[in-house]
Amino acid sequence: MTLGVILAGGNSRRMGVDKALVETAGRPMVEWVAAALGRVCDKTVVVGREGQLAGLPCLPDTQARVRGPLAGLSTALLAANGADVLMVAVDQPFVRPETLQRLIDLQCAAVPIDGARQVTCAAYPASWVGDVADEIAFEGSIQSLLDRLAHRRVEASEWRAWGEDGRSWFSVDTQETMAEGLARYGAPG
Repeated sequence: MTLGVILAGGNSRRMGVDKALVETAGRPMVEWVAAALGRVCDKTVVVGREGQLAGLPCLPDTQARVRGPLAGLSTALLAANGADVLMVAVDQPFVRPETLQRLIDLQCAAVPIDGARQVTCAAYPASWVGDVADEIAFEGSIQSLLDRLAHRRVEASEWRAWGEDGRSWFSVDTQETMAEGLARYGAPG
């Protein structure tokens, strides 16, 4: 089993409003991401919040002194109870379920490469829970974690063969990038 995780703990400073609730083609971004994860995962949670969002349970970050995706990954792995984690940021509404399934099918830590590691659209194994805790203790980041742990680099030649064009990790941080994403990829889904 793989736990679907939507990272939603940021402050949305560049967007100016809560990104999770920003409408994209008639639906909040969080709903597009949840729908994609729901097609490939039995259970999906939102990390970095309290209560519920889009009908999904939310989990506040367990690491108050750490910010960014490493904090979300820590919370997710602890909540996954031995399951692997498939993580997608809430501001990636164009994510493709087919790409997510391919990441799961690799059955390892799998991180797409598109000029840089796409850490917020990636698969992480349950076995990394201790390593993530160590990285937090050393005041590291998700990038420094990946620098020291073996993981599968999913290069562009491989993800392009899946039919992926980079939309799955296209990040919507502003109204301008929202317009760019819609122009480039059309409506999510």
